[in-house]
Amino acid sequence: MDLLQLRYFQAVARREHLSQAAAELRVAQPSLSRAIARLEADLGVPLFDRVGRGLRLNRFGAGFLRRVDRGLRELDDARRELEDAAGLDHGSIAVAAETLLTLTGLVTEFRAEHPGVDIRLYQSSATTMAKQLRTGEVDLCFASQPLSGPDLQTRELLREEALLGVPQGHRLAGRKRVRLEELAGEPFVTTRPGYWPRELTDRLFAEAGLQPEYVCESDEPGATGYLISAGLGVGLVPAYSRSVSAHLPGTWMHLDAPDCHRVLTLVWRADTYFSAAAQRLTDFASHYFRHL
Repeated sequence: MDLLQLRYFQAVARREHLSQAAAELRVAQPSLSRAIARLEADLGVPLFDRVGRGLRLNRFGAGFLRRVDRGLRELDDARRELEDAAGLDHGSIAVAAETLLTLTGLVTEFRAEHPGVDIRLYQSSATTMAKQLRTGEVDLCFASQPLSGPDLQTRELLREEALLGVPQGHRLAGRKRVRLEELAGEPFVTTRPGYWPRELTDRLFAEAGLQPEYVCESDEPGATGYLISAGLGVGLVPAYSRSVSAHLPGTWMHLDAPDCHRVLTLVWRADTYFSAAAQRLTDFASHYFRHL
């Protein structure tokens, strides 16, 4: 077996889907399939169960993946140490966030100061971010809800109110404050489960003994304000989004509900090598959000 086979196996094991893994690796699917078959032949055991046209990691594969993740993580840490020794201009960082719109201004300013640092961005739900940290796929996560997992460290970047947005001409337009009970039966725009706007909305309505009427559920939290402005319904939008998208039509008001806010945190693993580039971005992000 060789290092390339191990990276191929890791990608297929994460996806449990050959075509998706091939697209991620930018290799032809037949080549990837042959590489996995050769690895299984070298090891003498199947690593996947073939289910129809799909794959499922079996007990041999799950045990092997834990060792592969550990070994490749050590190699990646060694590479980062060498990059640090060569200087910050040769560093690289992998970052995940629930919406990349949160990072647009930050990344623009950081790259202007450190043009040699390579940044790879992922848009992920909280569950996916926790998995990406565990497997070493990313170095840092910008999360708006707690991530589960051992040896995780967090730094609070931003604590802000979640505002209620309504379209222009809505019956509540012009109000400064609204009670949650006044939203009973209103069409709500939010995200799918797993993203913070949906988790917050579900919690607020449950605590009030009400059932939200969802009419639009997206995978892009940053699109909520635009969908509200388009007249699809009402919804919760963080104050930060309003400040960077002040041109959005609509009315934005305070919602009289307990703990109606978003906390943006930076999360990383404490038990792996933390590169100079990742440390520099962590400090840069703290300063950036503190001075918004």
